[in-house]
Order: sequence, then structure tokens, then C-alpha cells
Amino acid sequence: MDVELRQLRCLVTIVDEGTFTDAAIALGVSQAAVSRAVAALERALGTRLLRRTSREVTPTGTGLRVVAHARRVLAEVDGLIREAVSGHAHLRIGYAWSALGRHTPAFQRRWAQAYPETELHLVRVNSATAGLTEGACDLAVVRRPLDERRFDSAIVGLERRLCAVAADDPLARRRSVRLADLSGRTLLVDRRTGTTTAELWPPDSRPATEETHDVEDWLTVISAGRCVGMTAESTANQYPRPGIAYRPVRDAEPIAVRLAWWRDDPHPATQTAVELLTTLYRNG
Repeated sequence: MDVELRQLRCLVTIVDEGTFTDAAIALGVSQAAVSRAVAALERALGTRLLRRTSREVTPTGTGLRVVAHARRVLAEVDGLIREAVSGHAHLRIGYAWSALGRHTPAFQRRWAQAYPETELHLVRVNSATAGLTEGACDLAVVRRPLDERRFDSAIVGLERRLCAVAADDPLARRRSVRLADLSGRTLLVDRRTGTTTAELWPPDSRPATEETHDVEDWLTVISAGRCVGMTAESTANQYPRPGIAYRPVRDAEPIAVRLAWWRDDPHPATQTAVELLTTLYRNG
């Protein structure tokens, strides 16, 4: 079976215009070329698609189904062409849990003002690469190193580690906590995208852990008092909750915030984004 896009386009245009003559005019080709394309499509599919009379052309039952599929195929192809031609007119930045914390609104506003020709989109994808591997973004905000064979990255800033506890937890009454204060608790972690593991504690005082895969679930469990959490400062900025208290962990190392991209296919605006984010974190 050899079906071509031009055949599908001819079929759809005939149905839309009502006649072979009008379809040929709309497509800018001869009527004979339209007739040959549809005949070839019917041979390839082994079925009749159009009913022809001296006054009109109407699709058969099969033809109606083929036309519906053809419209979707042609729309996908048109979208693919637009993306290939104008892909650099958009910049998609992925993130897993929190984007850039309190810097997120400033980054969006400054980008729109300085680079209106490149539309910015922030995309939440809860995966280890924040959407890079999935093709959902051009750049990704990550808070742990990625595979250096496939990805490049740049550190744009540092964030404090915060403890997250239920609002009525005794630790919520403190201004800050230490790692030792959490060693006897159950720590809720996301092993795919999170920045916290039991290895932050000495081997003889590591907390028990439970696993989660989504920030909303993480917040719900912690607010109920079942577990505690540790996260980057940006999470507290992006997900304030009445039932959650965030407190700095004063003896925990800060978290490096990285902007990552495919090593062999960087977006043209990569360096610009790195410089703007570095400035925001430095001045923030």
C-alpha cells in the first residue's frame, strides 16, 4: 500500500469544495491531476471513496471515515512543518516539582520584555530529566546532575534545603532545624526527581523513608503528620500550604539549581536563558 500526502490532500479538498474542478482551483493544479491522485488513492486502499455524478461529488461511507483520518494526518503534518520551521520562536523549559521558586515570575516577565520574539513556556514533567528525554522541553530546570554523555548543564544558582512538616508538628514552632532533629522521623522522598536521600545523614542516624512520585501527594501526606520532608527552597515558594510549615535545615548543604539541555541539540536561546537565570539568583 502506497498512500501519499498529496492524495489525501486532494481527497479532503474535493469533499470541502464539492467538485473536482473547484478542488483543482483551490490546490492550484489541473483537474486531471486531482482525478489521478484520487484514483491512485482508491487503488491503494482497494475501495471506492467518492460517488461521482454530473452535478456533485459525495463521499461513500468508507470515504467519510478516510476523510476524517486524512484531516488528522494532514493537521499533524502541517504542525510538524510549523514546528520545524519556527521551533526557535518558542522556548520550552521543563521542571519536575518547582520551577524557579520565587524567581519564576521575574524570569517570565523579564523574558517577555527582553525577548518577545521567542515565546516562553514552562512545562511541568515529573521525570528525572524534567521533560528533556520525553521531548517535552528544550531546556530543563534540574536539581541534581544528569548523564554528562547526553546532556550539558550549567549551575545558575543555589537554594537552601528546607524541612517540611505538618503545621502542628513540634518542629514547626522552631525557626530552623538540624538534620539530627529528623533522624528519628519517617522521610517522604521522590527517588526519581527529588534532591533528598537518607545518605544526607550519618549511617547510624538515618531516618526511615517512604516513597512518593508527585508533589501534591507529598504535600498531602506531610500535612497529615504521617511523614516529614526535605526539599529545595523553591518548593516552599511555589507550594505554600496552610497545613505545611517549611523550616531551614541549617546544617544541610545547599542545592545546586541547574539548567540542562541536550548536548548535541542546544536551543539557540540556551546561553541567554542561563545568563538571565544566573543574574536573578545572584541578585535575589
